[in-house]
Amino acid sequence: MTGPALAGAAVQLIGGTAAAPLLPGLTQHWKARLQGRPGPSPLQPYRELARLWRKSTVDVAGTTAVYRLAPAVTAAGVLAAVAVVPVASAAAGFGLGHDMLAVIGLLAVGRFALALSAWDVASGFSLMGASRELTVSVFAEVTLLLSLAVVALLSGSTNLTAMIAATAGGHPWSGPVLPLGAAAFGLVLVAETGRQPFDNPDTHLELTMIHEGPLLEYAGRDLAYLQWAAAARHWLVLVLAATVFLPHPAGTWPQLLALPAVLAGMCGLLAVTETLVAKMRMLAAPRLLLLAAAVALLGVVAGLAGVS
Repeated sequence: MTGPALAGAAVQLIGGTAAAPLLPGLTQHWKARLQGRPGPSPLQPYRELARLWRKSTVDVAGTTAVYRLAPAVTAAGVLAAVAVVPVASAAAGFGLGHDMLAVIGLLAVGRFALALSAWDVASGFSLMGASRELTVSVFAEVTLLLSLAVVALLSGSTNLTAMIAATAGGHPWSGPVLPLGAAAFGLVLVAETGRQPFDNPDTHLELTMIHEGPLLEYAGRDLAYLQWAAAARHWLVLVLAATVFLPHPAGTWPQLLALPAVLAGMCGLLAVTETLVAKMRMLAAPRLLLLAAAVALLGVVAGLAGVS
């Protein structure tokens, strides 16, 4: 393994596992500051994970192994996705490769496991949150697939390392194809991270929550697994945005050096978006994602037509 590939692998694993909770922490901290509040420390997610890890789990009466295994399956799926998504154009494959379709499938595994656990618990609020989560995810996953397909057409491969190399520099951004895919992915990023206008991470009202709904019946280490998985999902989508859907330099070392600043900047942008945009009605969220899917499809058509 070469030096750049080794450095990329280290940033990929350490960032996706240890540094991931810092991203939602930064977003929440800057959002509070923009709203004139002191807000929590950016390290608050680490404190929450440490507190939950010291607590015991709970068993809901009448549940099966589906409920018990869901947190571990969700965390394992996201951890495998972290190993698949590279942070630069040179990175180790860890025996899993870097195929974009594998990333979509691994993220869907965790979502499916949580939906099954909500059915196993049979709690009305958990089922409500799971149904909303699946409704949004149907459109978000289609949009994610189409936006990544735009870049796959440019690179001639579904390998994420090839896609990062193909979108490096300024030339790929001279035509309309890549900006269309990036615009569609921007809405996927907001939806996958559970931010406004799709969801409000600050509320725990059972009648309005989406991503938090299936987590209501979990506590202790199980909840720590799920909260870490949510933070790692932040890392994954922000890394995809930084390395594929935003202008970035060519070469592994410049990409690695620019990554922390770009990730911090996107956390700030999410904070600004949440401050300026109100949460939309649940039935309006699929329509917005459908519009984003149409934009990505337009980019796919433009790429197939050879528009430059």
